[in-house]
Amino acid sequence: MKFDGRKASRVKMDHRQPVNLMGSDGTWRRSCVLLDVSQSGAKIEVEGTLDVLQAKEFFMLLSSTGLAYRRCELVWIDGTMAGVHFITAEGKKKSASAPAPTQNAVQSK
Repeated sequence: MKFDGRKASRVKMDHRQPVNLMGSDGTWRRSCVLLDVSQSGAKIEVEGTLDVLQAKEFFMLLSSTGLAYRRCELVWIDGTMAGVHFITAEGKKKSASAPAPTQNAVQSK
């Protein structure tokens, strides 16, 4: 389902899906509830203070063991609700100084 001009289709959760946010350095953690999710981001309801979300990047832990996670950055905050964008390897800009591997170099490995 697409919401109001979103680039990616979002799935709204029918039940409360508990997830955790964790600082990229592991120094903080916040419980929250996943409200909707897409390939590019999510809407969450945060429990506790939102001051830690001012970090440039953090992780959304999708499993209790932390083995399933997404790297995130904050997009917006409204009360206890927040929107996050998932950071992917494709989303990062490649360094202009690093040459792309040639076909011959890839085949010789």
